[in-house]
Amino acid sequence: MTLITALKLELPIIQAPMAGVQNSALAAAVSAAGGLGSLPGAMLTPEALAAELGLLNATGKPYNVNFFCHRTAAPDLQREQRWRKQLAPYFAELDIDPQTIAPAPARKAFDEHSAQLLAKFRPPVVSFHFGLPQPALLRRVKACGAQVLASATTVEEALWLQQHGADAVIAQGLEAGGHRGNFLSNQLSRQSGTFALLPQVLAALDIPVIAAGGIADANGVKAAIDLGATAVQLGTSYLLCPEATTSPLHRAALVSPDAAHTALTNVFSGRYARGIVNRAIREQGPDSPYAPAFPTAATAMGALRAAAEARDSSDFTPLWCGQNVSGAAPIAAGALTRQLASALSR
Repeated sequence: MTLITALKLELPIIQAPMAGVQNSALAAAVSAAGGLGSLPGAMLTPEALAAELGLLNATGKPYNVNFFCHRTAAPDLQREQRWRKQLAPYFAELDIDPQTIAPAPARKAFDEHSAQLLAKFRPPVVSFHFGLPQPALLRRVKACGAQVLASATTVEEALWLQQHGADAVIAQGLEAGGHRGNFLSNQLSRQSGTFALLPQVLAALDIPVIAAGGIADANGVKAAIDLGATAVQLGTSYLLCPEATTSPLHRAALVSPDAAHTALTNVFSGRYARGIVNRAIREQGPDSPYAPAFPTAATAMGALRAAAEARDSSDFTPLWCGQNVSGAAPIAAGALTRQLASALSR
């Protein structure tokens, strides 16, 4: 039984979970259209996550809830001080007292509280980024009846996920926007584009494979399905939909000529993620030796972002975006979902 059949999906389209630019409204719209909508849970408080899961359960449609599985780095005061020294000219420019900077919103790894929520709401699909949770926690997820998806950026990661309990693997190509899902190696040279990675992962695995990264339209979806992908996961194409909470500054960047220039950078969170090149990436990255480990780099950068955005500037905003923005359009998410699947009947 394929993932699509098991979930009774009409369309092999998965909307990528995108923390910071969506809530359950986008996920619900995609699921209502016959695809699989996704809710990012990593930046939500337990109360907010419970409320969002309640809304999705009320639709009666299948959906996915996504969590991070990173190991939280121990505080490194020395590195944080070096980072703030590096950013000091920006603090002065934007009239920020570094002593007043509050911690950035947490990016929470999957834990006991998350497992308790899943036991209550029993989502049909749970996906993970940066690996899988500890075996005991993963068993609890599966005991809820959920299909478990997880991201891989290499064949080695895909095999590891299959061996450790994933029901399907998301093959995330280098073109994908937002955070890379890598967890066995931080070497970008080990990662490849979607249509180089996908056939290798398909050949190596016995479980369903989902294609992700740089796919933006119906022809790209059809190409991935024709290669053997069970489904295609897309994020960037949904960023301009009215159901997304993408900020006006981010929306403006997505329709500007600058959207064609993206880079993988660690300056916003301390971990590689792809976004539109802006001042922060040009001047401090894309790969900064000063940025603290994920997710603590976001504390100082978050203060710069807030101050700059108050002045209508996206100089320090993480403008997450994949390499192919051509499919993004300000149309309803349901219509976009059906459009993305339209070539499959040819």
